[in-house]
Amino acid sequence: MNSAEQPAAPAYALTFEVEYPDRPLNRVTSAFRIFTVIPIALVLATLGTVSASTSSGGDYAGFAATGGGLLFVPPLLMILFRQKYPRWWFDFNRELLRFTNRVYAYGALLSDVYPSTDEQQYVRLELDYPDAEEGLNRWLPLVKWFLAIPHCVVLFFLYIGAVFAVIAAWFAILFTARYPPDCGSRTRVRLTAAPA
Repeated sequence: MNSAEQPAAPAYALTFEVEYPDRPLNRVTSAFRIFTVIPIALVLATLGTVSASTSSGGDYAGFAATGGGLLFVPPLLMILFRQKYPRWWFDFNRELLRFTNRVYAYGALLSDVYPSTDEQQYVRLELDYPDAEEGLNRWLPLVKWFLAIPHCVVLFFLYIGAVFAVIAAWFAILFTARYPPDCGSRTRVRLTAAPA
């Protein structure tokens, strides 16, 4: 079977790419990155938590919701009961994911450019809009959180390794003003769900 007869690779639902900083980086902003990331990290954190409390006499009543809960539970219920995933909700989730990854890449010293709240900059993330009726199983959202537990355990250990890699990159940038080639490269990650 020659290359012309081979079946085409399946299209991936997610494409994620971070530019490798193959240029001299600013040593001063890299040295103090832990402090310069605080304002934009606070903006990101405010998207993650909403809370309110009221008091009458000595009694307190409160309301707290996380952005993750507000962005996860309503689409879950819409997919489960209506087999719909509104486009505006999907677009908001995708843009929040793009913004979150820009902040993480900036914190990981991959760029000196401060993360924008609306431009893609050095992180490109593309995500296909799913057809809720044909492409999503309406009952899977009830168990997907359970299926993610092994993934989260593996990610915990990968995050520990990433912290050590960022610390090594921090020292390399301080001494050479360049991101070390072994700690990062132009990365393209493509993910997709298994075919039904």
